[in-house]
Amino acid sequence: MRILLTGKHGQVGFELQRALAPLGEVCAVDYAECDLADTSALCELVRSVKPNLIVNSAAYTAVDKAESEPELAHAVNAVAPGVLGEEAAKLGAWVVHYSTDYVFDGIKPSAYTEDDLTNPLSIYGRTKRDGEIALTESGARYLIFRTSWVVGAHGSNFAKAILRLALEREHLNVVADQYGAPTSAALLADVTAQLVRQCQREGDENFSYGLYHLVASGETTWYEYARFVVSEALAVGRPLKLSPDAIHAIPSSEYPTAAKRPANSRLDTCKVRRTFGMELPDWHSGVRHILKQVLAEGK
Repeated sequence: MRILLTGKHGQVGFELQRALAPLGEVCAVDYAECDLADTSALCELVRSVKPNLIVNSAAYTAVDKAESEPELAHAVNAVAPGVLGEEAAKLGAWVVHYSTDYVFDGIKPSAYTEDDLTNPLSIYGRTKRDGEIALTESGARYLIFRTSWVVGAHGSNFAKAILRLALEREHLNVVADQYGAPTSAALLADVTAQLVRQCQREGDENFSYGLYHLVASGETTWYEYARFVVSEALAVGRPLKLSPDAIHAIPSSEYPTAAKRPANSRLDTCKVRRTFGMELPDWHSGVRHILKQVLAEGK
């Protein structure tokens, strides 16, 4: 199997290189090797690699900056997935693509299912929703995974930001009215590899392509998440200025951002668990594993 992987230096892309390596020949590219906003270059890349599978982990993820760069966010998040799908369909290949909880408005009181209507609050969310649509209409076979609050040992994320701030500050305010599940980049990569392997075994006719929610089990708030990160770091002897009790809960109204975030980012994973017979670990275990790596390496 020949696999084209985009976004190799991102949190998920980094883990995908490891997870996909045993499955075939992986051609991994980053922005310098292929700008997803350049449609002609993207088409040329796919045609030259001739993959059996395209795994698109690249995205425009600067949520607030997207509000002032809507054209670029649209090109990368909305147009590129459709282009990849069209090129894949011509080759008889299929596509794995990653989307986000930000396609929802967060008003629903319970976890969102794949059948719930989308209503993004931000440019980022809208472009990711449009990317889903473009891929589904491309004619290619696909797996789309909506996920949330991605965290990994490689790259930038909330957990690393909290560790950095905990070295510098004695007090910290963190939003406590947004709910979701921190999801390990390694989990996303491992599930992707597992399902690619399953598709190889079962064949196209028996494999359940489609849209799935894929997040760690459990839920938390950014506030409780921050307290967990600091507690874990202190438990392994990392000297910090900040203690968990010095983290203060605030409403999102006291932390204005350019892009509005959904208050409820909880995603129902019943479909992926039922369809593929898998259990998803609690978010604590994934974050704890990542923190051990980060703290051991002194990042």
